[in-house]
Formats: sequence, structure tokens, C-alpha cells
Amino acid sequence: MLEQGLLFTLILSFLITVLLSPIFIPFLRRLKFGQSIRDEGPQSHQKKSGTPTMGGIMILLSVIVATFIMASQFHSVDVEIWLLVFVTFGFGLLGFLDDFIKVVKKRNLGLTSKQKFLGQVVISAIVYVVLLQTGLSTTITLPGTTLSLDVGWFYFPLIIVMLVGASNAVNLTDGLDGLVAGTSAIAFGAFAIIAFSFSLYTVSLFSVAVVGAVLGFLVFNAHPAKVFMGDTGSLALGGALAMIAILTKMEILLIIIGGVFVIETISVILQVVYFKATGGKRIFKMSPLHHHYELSGWSEWRVVVTFWTVGLLFATIGVYLEVWL
Repeated sequence: MLEQGLLFTLILSFLITVLLSPIFIPFLRRLKFGQSIRDEGPQSHQKKSGTPTMGGIMILLSVIVATFIMASQFHSVDVEIWLLVFVTFGFGLLGFLDDFIKVVKKRNLGLTSKQKFLGQVVISAIVYVVLLQTGLSTTITLPGTTLSLDVGWFYFPLIIVMLVGASNAVNLTDGLDGLVAGTSAIAFGAFAIIAFSFSLYTVSLFSVAVVGAVLGFLVFNAHPAKVFMGDTGSLALGGALAMIAILTKMEILLIIIGGVFVIETISVILQVVYFKATGGKRIFKMSPLHHHYELSGWSEWRVVVTFWTVGLLFATIGVYLEVWL
């Protein structure tokens, strides 16, 4: 019965996105919600200027609707569902404001970094307070072992680091057609398997809803993309991924399953640090890392498929450590 619920959730969220997109994409185009391409980005991306963005709204709607419908039918709408929806919607709202300012107000940088960070911290604090009320365990475990450590009060800053870090990491990765949609589908799929194996059915159901939604979005986001998810989608997906890791008590495993996002973020950090330390020299031709391969002569599709493959490898390792080992 529960397995059927997961399958129906996957199908429903996929269909909602696929059926909504042909209506929503022309609507975004009429509103002139087109993507602005930064001049310092790869020149080959300039032709993407004007492609409708903020498509993450479709992902959010699909995930939330499918989750509530299927959770009420096959299990229950419990506190875990509410937390997952709250974080996804909250981070999605921050992304929407960022996109709105960029597209409508014509401020290319959107929200300031301080505004965005403040919003992320407020959401993280609310999550922490709710988790305390539900008997939050502050113990973290090393994947694939029985080694654990109770971090006590440090769990609050850890939640902030996870939610803020994951949302920004996914946001940085969102630079090529279909890159984030594919890698996030793989990562959420891995957590769905892990959550189900530990009988965390509502978390598994939510994860499957995200997989269906982003796969449906990928139909229109694969190269050449007809729509971009924008920060509305990428911030929401990153926040949701971290929240799932927190609820499944797989905090460290997030680094492995989200390996592609981690590598992309590290490439940006290394590039900035090295650039400042050497007075203008670069490690990569451009960061995040996917742009380096583009400028090295790889086609966009080749970069995306390669990163999907690496993401699948990381996800397989994560599932192996927690389920099969």
C-alpha cells in the first residue's frame, strides 16, 4: 500500500508539472519574466537571454499539492510534512523575491546577500524551535558506522549551516540547462530510498514528490531550455534537501549524496580565494566548475550528463553506506 502511494505520488507530481508548464511558460513570457544573462558569464549563454525564468513556481506547486494529497490518502500529514513544506516554501519565497527584483525591478543582483542570509537564518531558527518541541535528537552519526556524537547546543548552528549551505550550493549549480533538475532528482531519489528503508514514510513520500516534479520540469528545462527554475526553484530544492537530511538524521550523508553541489561550491570558494591571494590569477577558467568545462570546449549537454553521472555515483555511495552496508 505504501509502495503504491510512493508510485502514485511520483506520477502525480510529474503530471502536475508537465501539464502546468505549457500554460505557465507562455504566461511568464507575456509578463516578460525573462532571464538576464550576466556579461561576465560564458558568451555562448547570451543567446539564452529572455528565456522565461521563475519556473521553480511550478516545482513548488507540484511538490506541495502532490505531497498533501498523497500524504492524507496513504499516511498522514504530520509535523515532518509541515516542516518540509515550510522550508521548501520559505526558501522558495526568498528565491522568488530575488528573481522578482532581478526581472521586474531590473536589479541584476536581486536581494542583497545580507537580506537573503537573514531570511535563511530566520527560517532555520523556526525549524530548530519546532524540532526542539518534537524531541529533537542532537546526535549526529558517521555514515556507514555506529560512531555518533551528541553535539548539544551546536546543533542549532549546524542546522543553519546545512540549510543555508545546501540552498546556496544548489543555487550555484544552477547554471546549465537541466543540470540542477537532473542532479536534484538523483539526490532526492537517494534520500527517498534511505527514508523508506528506515520507515520514514512521510519523508520518503515528500522526496518522491520532488523527484516527480523536477523530472516533469526537466521535460522543458533540458537543453535547449524553454524555461529556467530561477532562484525560486534552486533555493527551495537546496533547503528541502537539507531538511530531509536533518529529519532522517543523515546530516553528514548530505555531503556525500549532494557531492556535485559540494564540489561546485568548493570550486567557487577556491577560485575567489586564489584570485585574491595571487592578485588576479585563476585556478579555473571560470567558476562554478561547470563553466570551466564549457570553456574547455565541452558541449553543454556533455557537461550536464557528466555531472549527472557523478551525482548518480555519489548517490549510490550514500545509499550503499546507509542501506546496503
